[in-house]
Amino acid sequence: MHTATLHGAAPAHNRRDFLRATAATATLVALGAPARVALGAAPEHSLPALPYAMDALDPVLSANTLGYHHGKHHKAYVDNLNRLVTGTELTGLSLEQVIAATAGKAAQAAQAAVFNNAAQVWNHTFYWQSLRPQGGGEPPAELRRRIEASFGSLAACKKELSAAAVSQFGSGWAWLVADGDRLKVVKTGNAELPLTQGLKPLLAIDVWEHAYYLDYQNRRADYVNAVLDKLVNWEFALQKLG
Repeated sequence: MHTATLHGAAPAHNRRDFLRATAATATLVALGAPARVALGAAPEHSLPALPYAMDALDPVLSANTLGYHHGKHHKAYVDNLNRLVTGTELTGLSLEQVIAATAGKAAQAAQAAVFNNAAQVWNHTFYWQSLRPQGGGEPPAELRRRIEASFGSLAACKKELSAAAVSQFGSGWAWLVADGDRLKVVKTGNAELPLTQGLKPLLAIDVWEHAYYLDYQNRRADYVNAVLDKLVNWEFALQKLG
């Protein structure tokens, strides 16, 4: 069974790694990856537990918000993904391999549905790890050095992240990523993610309305800035930077 986690190891971090993951998917299919799940077998992908208690991010994000966001929305993506891949050539593939195999196929409705749900499972798992109780504050020294080299200052980096998150039209994500030796901010719409652009994700901010509406209603900027000031997990970003 593949858990819907980041598998303890860094995901594909650059274009070469992403192409390698795509090639691995093709190889598995060519070798005859199992087309069906045995009757009574566990689901292919499972909902990961939150890395903290449900109320640990209160008052920035309430237990009510986390309960719905994790227990309803994130779980729905996992359930949809299992329903869509069971009995197909994607059975038996890791989450990252499913994403690699279905990325860029928006014109094919079935493939697009798989990609959207698989990517949202991955994005949400990464988002939960991008937050921590009593977060925010100062990044570790090495990460701060890299931030200052790329943005000029920590304040400039946070300002750019906030602007990307607030200005994302409709649903989507704001990301701090590594592009080679340079750090930068990108935003993606809907389920899209930096992996398919050959970028290494370091932090994610979810700006789908379900991430914040129970606590902030339409005040997206207040939610984003509270996350950056009080919850952002700089230690996780340094870990992902490697």
